[in-house]
Amino acid sequence: MAVEAVPLASVLIARFVTGVDDEGNPILRARRWSNIKPAATDQNVYDAALALAGLQMHTLAAVERQLTSELIEVQ
Repeated sequence: MAVEAVPLASVLIARFVTGVDDEGNPILRARRWSNIKPAATDQNVYDAALALAGLQMHTLAAVERQLTSELIEVQ
C-alpha cells in the first residue's frame, strides 16, 4: 500500500529580532501569514518573506514555511 501527501494549506512564518534581553540574547517575535498557496515554490515563499520583511521595522532573523497535507492511500 502506497501513501501520497496532498498539500492542503501553507503558512509563512517570519521571525524578527525585536531587541535583546539582559544577557544579550536576541528577542524574537514571529509574524504569520496564512493562505499561502501550497503549490507555491519555496523560492517564491522566501521571496515573499523578504518583500514583507522590507515593510517591517525589525530585522528578519528566519523564514519558515509550515505545510499541512492530507495523507491518502493510492492503489
